[in-house]
Amino acid sequence: MREAMANAVVGDDVLDGDPSVERLQKIAAQWLGKDGALFVPSGTMANQIAMGSWTRPGDEIVVQRFAHVTTFEGGATSALHGLQTMTVGDLSGSMEPVDVEQSLRPVFIHCPKSALICMEQTHNMAGGRISPMESVQGISAIARREGIPMHLDGARLANAVVATGISAPEWCQHFGSVSLCLSKGLGAPVGSIIAGSEGFLERARVVRKRLGGWMRQAGHLAEAARIALEQNVERLQEDHDLARFLAEALACMPGLQVDVASVESNIVMVNLAEELPDAAGAIEFLEKHGVRVSSMGARRLRLVTHMDVGREHGDRLLKTMGELCER
Repeated sequence: MREAMANAVVGDDVLDGDPSVERLQKIAAQWLGKDGALFVPSGTMANQIAMGSWTRPGDEIVVQRFAHVTTFEGGATSALHGLQTMTVGDLSGSMEPVDVEQSLRPVFIHCPKSALICMEQTHNMAGGRISPMESVQGISAIARREGIPMHLDGARLANAVVATGISAPEWCQHFGSVSLCLSKGLGAPVGSIIAGSEGFLERARVVRKRLGGWMRQAGHLAEAARIALEQNVERLQEDHDLARFLAEALACMPGLQVDVASVESNIVMVNLAEELPDAAGAIEFLEKHGVRVSSMGARRLRLVTHMDVGREHGDRLLKTMGELCER
């Protein structure tokens, strides 16, 4: 990646275009099965471009509970676009057609407009759970019937593709816009994609400009992102295998609660029993032993496998967690 970045052919993407950015956007659009794509600095910006492109202030979006767009984007949907949210489902990441149908507002002056339906694939807070194709198809049918567009926060869509064998275009055909993160499991240093039809992209370019996401000699970053998308998708299976291995081992340790069946991709959620330190205490203990994890609640840890960790790092994690449980 660093060699490709150094040798990238660049231009001014704000003015007459950057050839490396244009190359990445074409490859990403084809991979997603969309008309076109835009390269942006972050997944949050990609999602917020979609929010601003599909809606108007005062509208409402219907979204999975604990989704990234409402949980981890700093309240941007309301602060930037004047939107309110209707969340459905629970911590499992479930979002069923009946939930969506019952959440849509009637066309009534006293109600906000149900302007957009959002799904997340895979669902971060649910531990990398995959929204089933059956649910996506059912919600898509309701959206088409009601004339409501759909947006997919596909930050970890590549993980869902590898885990299910369902191609990205098959997932994306049900959504008017899709975001894709290139800097998580795919390993690029920076960048995300927002993709859709030409009509959507016309509006998206305006919102991207307003958010400051139009970069100049961005080809240096785009080349790394291109390699991530072209070379690092299939290797995600290694992350999934390591996550399942860790989940099965941790589930056998006293004081740790792990739902092994819910580990469908590269995230493992670990609940700490009352007799163990809380999440903050566990993180402090683990970090002293060279293991870094994050908290998802007072007694809940999130472990993420990726291309920079292997089995030897997993073994170190298990050894350290074992010591924590013994204490």
